[in-house]
This record gives sequence, C-alpha cells and structure tokens, in this order.
Amino acid sequence: MKHQRILIFIFGALVVLLVIGGVIGAVLRLINELRYSLQYIIPYWLVGPTLLLSTGLLLTLLIQVGWPWWQSYLNKFTGKSPKPQDKRTIPKDRQQAAEQSLESIDRLLERLQENVATEGLRQERERVGNELARGDLVVVIFGTGSSGKTSLIRALLNQIVGVVGANMGSTRSSQVYRLRLKRLERGLKLIDTPGILEAGKDGRSREREARLRASRADLMIVVVDSDLRSTELEILKSLANLGKRLLLVLNKCDLRGEEEERRLLSLLRGHSKGLLDPADVIPCCAAPQSVPRPGRHPWQPPAEVDKLLRRLAKVLHEDGEELLADNILLQCRHLGDTGRDLLNNQRRNVARKCIDRYSWISSGLVVATPLPGVDLLGTAAVNAQMVMEIARIYGVQLTKSRAQELTVSVGRTLAGLGVIKGGVALIGTALSLSLPTLLLGRAIQGVAAAWLTRIAGASFITYFQQDQDWGDGGVQEVVQHHYDLNRRESTLQNFLKLAINRVVEPLQKNQRRQLPPRPEPRVEVEASDPENLKQ
Repeated sequence: MKHQRILIFIFGALVVLLVIGGVIGAVLRLINELRYSLQYIIPYWLVGPTLLLSTGLLLTLLIQVGWPWWQSYLNKFTGKSPKPQDKRTIPKDRQQAAEQSLESIDRLLERLQENVATEGLRQERERVGNELARGDLVVVIFGTGSSGKTSLIRALLNQIVGVVGANMGSTRSSQVYRLRLKRLERGLKLIDTPGILEAGKDGRSREREARLRASRADLMIVVVDSDLRSTELEILKSLANLGKRLLLVLNKCDLRGEEEERRLLSLLRGHSKGLLDPADVIPCCAAPQSVPRPGRHPWQPPAEVDKLLRRLAKVLHEDGEELLADNILLQCRHLGDTGRDLLNNQRRNVARKCIDRYSWISSGLVVATPLPGVDLLGTAAVNAQMVMEIARIYGVQLTKSRAQELTVSVGRTLAGLGVIKGGVALIGTALSLSLPTLLLGRAIQGVAAAWLTRIAGASFITYFQQDQDWGDGGVQEVVQHHYDLNRRESTLQNFLKLAINRVVEPLQKNQRRQLPPRPEPRVEVEASDPENLKQ
C-alpha cells in the first residue's frame, strides 16, 4: 500500500511538470511569434521594450482579476465568509457626523417594538433632525430667579419683552426671542428660562424645564448678580461637563463700586477656572437704576451690555458652526444611549420569557427521567438550546459547539461555587414542610433544576449584554451575583409559588391517580347464622 502511494505521487508530480512545461513552452512560442511579427511593424530596437511593457501589463491585469477570484474560491472552499465592509464613510466634518448619528438612531428605531417609549424617542429624533436643519443658533439665558435674565434680554434686543420684578419666579415659562448680529450669517434664538433654585413644587418644575433647555443650547449665558453659591457652581460644572460653551455674566454692576466689581470678577474667574475662559466672565448692567434729578424727571442711564455683545459676536463668529454641530452630536449621543437602553430592556424582557420557558422544560425533564445521568444530559441539551435562543435575541450568531462550551462553563461554575448543592438544600428546606416524603425527592430535583436554569439564563443575559464578555470578575462573579439575587427571600418566595403550581401540584395529582383503590371495609359474619353462611 505504501509503495502504491509513492508511485501515485511520482506519477502526479510528472503530470504536473509536463503541464507546466507545456504551458511555459506555449508562452515562449507565443512571445517568439509576437517578436517576429512586431519586427515588421515597429523598429527593431523597440521590440524588446514593447514586449516587456506588454508582459507587465498582462501580469498586472491577471493579478487584479485573478486574486479576488482566488480569494473567493478559497473562502467558499474553506467555509469562511469575508468580513463585511463598513459602508459608512468617515465624516468630513461635525455636520456629516451628526447626520450619520441620526441615521444610526433610525436603524435603532427599526429594531424597537412600538410602544409609548419608542414613540417618544421617535419624536425626539425628529426634533433633533429639525434642529440640524435649522438656521438659527440657540442661546439660552440661564440663572437664578431675579438675577436679571429677562432684563438682559431686553437690553440685548433693545425692546421691552417679558415680565420683570423684584420677586423670584417672575418668568414662569421659557420665552423665545430672535436677535441678529452684524457679520453673523445665522440668526440668534434667545431663550429666557425660568429661574433655578426656587422653592416649592412649582419652582422645582420650572428648574427642570430650565435645565432641559440648557442641555439643548448651542451656547449658554449664565447670569449671576453676586459670587457663585455652591449650588450654582455645581450646576455650572454639570453644564460644562456636558460639553457646553458658557458665558458667565455678572449683572447689576451699577449697584457696586469699581473696586467691588473687580473683586467679584476675580472671584468668579477663580471659581470657574478650568470650566471657561477668563474672557468669558463678563460684567454688565442690564437695567441700571434711575438717577433722581431735583425738579426734573429721573434720568435713566442706558444699559451697559456692549462687552457682552462683543464677546458673544466673537464667540459665535469663530465657533458658531462647531457649537451647533457639537450640540447636535451631544443630543444624538443622548438619543443613542436612550435607544440602546430601550433595546436592552426589550431584549431583556424577551430573554427572561425564554428563560422562564426553558426552566420549566428542564424541570419537566428532571421529574420525568428516573436516571440521574440522563437528567444531566437532558438538562445540558436544554440549556445549550436556551443559550442559542438568547444569543439570537441579542443578534449574535452562535454555533452549537460554542453554545455547549458556554453551558459547560456555567455548569462547572455553578458546581464549583457550591450553587447546585446550596440550591438543592435551599429548595429542599422550603418544600419539606408541605410535601409527603414520597414526592419530596422528585419535587426538589425538578424545582431545583428550574431554579438553577434561571440562574444560568440570567448569567447568559449578562454575558450577551456585555458584548460576549464576562467582565473583569469572570464567569464566577457573574454567576455568584445572580445566585445572590435569586436566593433573596422575596425573589425565592415568588419563584416557589410558581414552582408549586407548575411542578408540585401536577406531581401530587399524578401520584393520586397512580395509587391503587382502597379496599372496602370487611363485614364480619356470625357463624351461628346459617343464612349468613349461605350468602
């Protein structure tokens, strides 16, 4: 047999050499004929370079055409599929990046089931899309009540708008105004928001509206009339951490002297260091106090907002387009996070229903199969099928061999951590008070199988939620976490109620049907009565 293989190998090698030799000979003959033919067309000294150039072009063409074909043939032969190429192009600017983000949100919406939360996300996506297509830059005026926000807008617009007053909460809801600045192509949309840090339920509601408006702004003007309080500083930090560009305006400068104004500006720049540029801390006087004049009407000084207007125009002229695109990208990121949370919740709910179904299948197999070895094999097969179904829910294509590996890994972890032994003891203690000894063993095994399947299934959900990664603590930490959650008294009691209906009560009914009928009580017959003896 060995000699035959050697002879076959030698014969095959000779055939290959003959074929290669024939091909090389044919190519050489073709080149020689071309050389003689070219001599009659072009000068003799050009024949060699022409043949060399033609050969190079032919080889290049063969490589470009033949190499992709050879790769596809190898992939088909080996069963490997080529990696899909990402059709999305690298964005050229923030505008294109925002458009791609909106497209990804559209794809995410297609995968979500229709409900109230999904409809809210869809409406928010439409709003952000309209924001991307709009022409105005949004500037939100933000600050505490009665710090002079509405007065500042009046001074910027040079007209009377809104309601002002000494009491906090004069602005009850957001108001929108338009402003045009020289040498700025886009218009400005000024939004006057309710004051923050107001007391009462209505005050907290207005503050939520103000914060929402601020989170959607391209630029924020934060108005204060004194040094920053700790709460204001925290709000300022949270807004700056969102990536928002801020201008901090010290209003009501007419109420203090020059030295006091310089001191307050220094304090504000010190407290906001690292959050905004020192040049973005600007003094102004939106509504100066009138000056009394004996015998004449009081004199009303003009508003002093020139420094703010110049800084506002400079910032928007240099960075306006980037501020707009950054704001849209920020909102898209928030929408994407919300959509992914909705999708994860949707997948988690579907996966839990799948786990619930397979847990009772495992329980039924264990109860119906008398041999422990068959119990383990049956449960392993059920869990592997459960893993594959959970993987499909999370959009992961999992092979049977990989599903079995995951099942074995989690099963070994359950055994290694003592979860199987502890779970059986826990279930046995809970059921031993209400079941007869005849049914207790099978009921404990069936209920424990369902309970352990739930722990394994919850661990698999965590694995797929984390992009097929067990995390830093590995599979042991994930399994231990879900074991601790499922052994809590409230969770365990709810599960046992279901288990009694699904497992214990059917076992009891089946046991009563299998018991033989009770014999009727015997009637004693007196021997002295001949009639009774005849009967």
